[in-house]
Amino acid sequence: MAKTKTTVYLDEDVLRGAKVMAARTGKKDYEVVEEALRAYLGMEALTRGHGCSLRLSSLTSLKDFASPPTAGRAPQPPVRVG
Repeated sequence: MAKTKTTVYLDEDVLRGAKVMAARTGKKDYEVVEEALRAYLGMEALTRGHGCSLRLSSLTSLKDFASPPTAGRAPQPPVRVG
């Protein structure tokens, strides 16, 4: 798949966790973030261009980074009160 460069704003702890996971797994930072986002969106079963399947199990130490949405439903935006 083609890659697109983008800018995202992340909590410092989340970015640090992604960098630690990348170092431990020998991956690039963006690969860890992409895998976590694919898992959150329910797309972890899709394969990337080079034929490797993404595995949710590789993200176990980033549990707080992204929780999978409720099955069959898209993630909902936060609700503002007040």
